[in-house]
Amino acid sequence: MPDRHPRAARRRQAEPPPEDSSGRPPSAEPSVVRSTLYRDGRRVASPATLADTFRQLREHPDGMAWIGLQRPTEEELHSLAAEFDLHELAVEDALEAHQRPKLERYGDTLFVVLRAARYLDAPEEVDFGELHVFVGPDFVITVRHGAAPDLSAVRRRMEENPDLLALGPEAVLYAILDAVVDGYAPVVAGVQNDIDEIETEVFGGDPSVSRRIYELSREMVEFQRATRPLVGMLHALMAGFAKYGTDEELQRYLRDVADHVTHTSERVDGFRQALTDILTVNATLVTQQQNAEMRALAEAGFEQNEEIKKISSWAAILFAPTLVGTIYGMNFDHMPELHWAGGYPFAVVLMAVVCASLYVVFKRKDWL
Repeated sequence: MPDRHPRAARRRQAEPPPEDSSGRPPSAEPSVVRSTLYRDGRRVASPATLADTFRQLREHPDGMAWIGLQRPTEEELHSLAAEFDLHELAVEDALEAHQRPKLERYGDTLFVVLRAARYLDAPEEVDFGELHVFVGPDFVITVRHGAAPDLSAVRRRMEENPDLLALGPEAVLYAILDAVVDGYAPVVAGVQNDIDEIETEVFGGDPSVSRRIYELSREMVEFQRATRPLVGMLHALMAGFAKYGTDEELQRYLRDVADHVTHTSERVDGFRQALTDILTVNATLVTQQQNAEMRALAEAGFEQNEEIKKISSWAAILFAPTLVGTIYGMNFDHMPELHWAGGYPFAVVLMAVVCASLYVVFKRKDWL
């Protein structure tokens, strides 16, 4: 953790930020959610502008500034960078957002990127937010990109526990980490409920479940990217306890957060594996259903073909006497056997023989 107040003397000598003709600092203020100064764990001032915050912090070098920003402008972050000596790479990351969770040290300043998450009940979706935290010797700057997490609750919690807040910026970082990790719990519960519903839908034969599995799997990939790096980040913090003289009580709190992160990361890994297995099972069930439908169609086609065979066989059998009768039914004077005495019996016998022969042939071929 960073040592406290090494730059206090240097900041007292720094020039205040320039002001325009209206007396306002050059940075626009709408994105400044809250700026507060603390001393010995208790709030001593809530400056209205960043310029006032800089001035009062210089006047009270033993204090700590906690500045909260929501999607700040480039001008605001550059103003903070000039005042608190923030590294330009960290400032660039905070401006661009869409960063992976990470922890980097620039001199005596820590730069932490966190991915917060919240579960939206109505659409049954996971909404991700991004939080950048600058932790210095006597300041904490939070830059939010998204609705989560609710840092106002973190601030209230810390103000209600002045002994913890008196431990300095490291304690604020712990509280932010704890809030982000605690925010994962409702998401885990919501996802578990979704997976239970999906399992029911899969074995119920719901045709739309495949899309739901795919969408939830994508959210779990994003959730993995948010939680898995936190394990390494917290272990890196714990590795620096001795070097940076972190308070023992704060060490216990951070170890507890690390345990929760590890548990959450394992649950998320389990969810992703479960969704992969469910998707495989669903594909198998869909294939089985399609095979059953194809088998039913094949059986129906076979039965239809058998009926066609029977109809065709009887049609051929009946066609023979019809053909003979048609020939001998023609009214011509000069026809063979027309005036023959045995013509009628011959025609009847011929029709019977042909019909019987066809019947035997079709019977042997199992058409009848």
